[in-house]
Amino acid sequence: MAYFTRPSSASAAVKIVKPNTPDESSSVQLSARKDSVQRQCRNVLIYGYCKFEDKGCVYYHPMSEVPHQPTLTESPGTVSSISAQAVNAPVFIPKSSAINPMSSPSPSPPEYRTIQEQYGYESGNGGVGETSIQTDAEFDDYPVHQDMSFYAASGQFLIREPLDYHLYTSTIPPSFVSSSTGCHFVPPSSELRELLQARSEEVRGAPPVGQGLSEEIQGYHTLTPLNTTNSSDKRKLFNWSFVVYRAIHRSDGIPYALLRVENFRLMQQAAFNSIEAWSKIRHPNIVSVHEAFTTRSFNDNSLVVAYSYYAQAETLYDAHMKPKLSYQGNYQGHPQQPPPLVAIPERVLWSYIIQIASAIMRVHEAGMAVRTIDATKILLTGKNRIRISSCGVIDVLLYETPQDVHYLQQEDLSQFGRLVFALACNNSNAAATTNFQKSLDHMSRMYSHDIKTAALFLISKSTPHKVKNISRLYEIIGSRITTELDDALEATDRLEHELTGELENARLFRLMCKFNFINERPEFALDPRWSETGDRYIVKLFRDYVFHQVDEHGNPVTNLSHVLTCLNKLDAGSHEKIMLVARDEQSCLVVSYRDIKACMESAFHELARPSGSSVSR
Repeated sequence: MAYFTRPSSASAAVKIVKPNTPDESSSVQLSARKDSVQRQCRNVLIYGYCKFEDKGCVYYHPMSEVPHQPTLTESPGTVSSISAQAVNAPVFIPKSSAINPMSSPSPSPPEYRTIQEQYGYESGNGGVGETSIQTDAEFDDYPVHQDMSFYAASGQFLIREPLDYHLYTSTIPPSFVSSSTGCHFVPPSSELRELLQARSEEVRGAPPVGQGLSEEIQGYHTLTPLNTTNSSDKRKLFNWSFVVYRAIHRSDGIPYALLRVENFRLMQQAAFNSIEAWSKIRHPNIVSVHEAFTTRSFNDNSLVVAYSYYAQAETLYDAHMKPKLSYQGNYQGHPQQPPPLVAIPERVLWSYIIQIASAIMRVHEAGMAVRTIDATKILLTGKNRIRISSCGVIDVLLYETPQDVHYLQQEDLSQFGRLVFALACNNSNAAATTNFQKSLDHMSRMYSHDIKTAALFLISKSTPHKVKNISRLYEIIGSRITTELDDALEATDRLEHELTGELENARLFRLMCKFNFINERPEFALDPRWSETGDRYIVKLFRDYVFHQVDEHGNPVTNLSHVLTCLNKLDAGSHEKIMLVARDEQSCLVVSYRDIKACMESAFHELARPSGSSVSR
C-alpha cells in the first residue's frame, strides 16, 4: 500500500535528477506547469481549502457550494490557458467523507509550503495520480502539528537495553535495613568479615606437630584436637572420657567434628540404630549427626561419632561460667584476681531459652530424648546462636540399660530448668539445694518474673493433675517468641544486605583474564604482530599505564589503589579520558575508559571466534 509521507522540513526533501540541457529543462518545466492546471490541489483534499488559492496556486480548486468571492480582476490569459479537455474533465470525489469548507478547522493549520510547490509533476495517466491522491487522503487527514506523533509511532522504536547486572548491583537501601551496625544475631559488617576470616583460617589450619595421631581414620584425615588431651583435664561423659577432633573427610573435603569416647567396647551392632535415627533430624539448633564407628587407631577401643563442625564455636560454660584469668602485665605473668562474670542480658537469655525449647520440641516430636542439655554440651556457634551437640552418643553408651522415653523426656525438661538457673546466675551449681534460694533471689533482682516462672516450671515434677511437657512451656514464653522471630527476620535482611554487596566480586579477575588472553600473544590468524596492532595496541598501552608506571626516580609504582581504580573504571566503561604513552615516548593517545573497554571486548571476541573464521580473513 502506498501512502504519502511529508518531510520534516521543506529543506529536507532534495530531488536528485539527471542534468539536462537548458532547452530540455525549459520544455519540461513548461509542460509541467501546463499539466498542473488539470490537477486538483491536495490542500483542498486534505484540509478542505487552500490558503494559497488567492496567492498564485497553479492547481485546480473546485468551486464550493458557498464560494469565497475575492476581489480579483480576471486575466484573459488565464481563461484562454484552460483547454477544452480540462473543462470537461470529471471532478474527483474522494471516498472519505467530504469536509465542509464552512466549518473552521480547529486548530488552524500552521504556515508551511506543500510538497507540490517543490516538485514539478510530469504528465501521465490521470487515473494513477487520482489513485495516489485518494490513498494519501485516507492516511493524512490530520493537521501538520499532529504529524510528529504519527511519525514517531511509525518509525523505529528505541529499545532500552537493561543495564549490566554486574556493574550496577547495589546493596539493600538503608531504609529497608533497620540497623547498619549489627542486630541480635548478626554482628556489624567489619566484625562479620573478621569472624568469617577467622573461621576460614581455623578450618584450613595445619594440625599441631607431635600429637602422635594417625594420618587417616575411616576416611578422615588431618586430625586436630579441639580440647585438651591431658588425662587430668579431659571432660567426662558419664564414666567415659572423651576428646573432640577436627578432621577433613576424604570424599567431600568438608571438615567434621569427631567425638571420640575412650576405652569403650561396643557389644551390639544394634546400638548404632539410634545414630541412624539422629542422622535424620535436621534442626537449626541441633548439631547434625553424620555417622558413628569404632576404631583401634588410638591404641584402644574407641567409639567415634562424626558431627557437623562449626569453627570458632565455644560452649555456654566457657562463654558465661568459666572464670577468666587476667594478667596485669607484670613480667612474671602471675594471674591476678579473676574479674567477676558478666551477667547475661535478659534478651540474650530469652533467646537461649527459646532456641533450646525449639530443639527439644523437635526431638520429642520424633519420639526421642535429647539427654545432653548441659552447659558443656551446648555450643555458641555465632552471635546469640546456640546448638545442642553430642546428640545420640549417650544412646549408644547406655544401649544395654534402656529406659522409658517418657521418663527421659521429663528428664530433658528438668535439665533444661537447671540450665536456666545456671545461665541466670553464671554458676553451674545454681540449682543445687544449697544454692537454690540464693539463686531465686538473684533471678528476682536481675530478670523479669517470666524467666523465674519458666525455670520453676521446668524443674518442677510432673503430676497427674499438672502434666509437664514442652508444649506447656510455650504457653509461658509465647509472648517472647514474637520478638525472637522479629530478630531472626532482621538477621535475614542483614545477611542479604551483606551478600548483595559481594555479588560479581570476580569481575576484575575476568578483566585480568581477558588482558592476558590478548597481550603478548605470539601469533593469531597467521599474523605475528596481531597483539601489537589495531585495537590490541591500545590494550597494551593501557596495561602499561596500569601496571608498568614508574616514579620520577625510575622506581616501579606498586600502588594497588591505582590498579583497582583503573580496573573499576574500565569495567564500568567510564567516559573519563586518560593519556596513554608509548614505550618509546614518541607518541601518545588520549582515549576514554569506554573506548579502551570497546577495544578489549573487540579483541577478545575476535579471539573467541571459531578458528576457521579467523584464519579465513
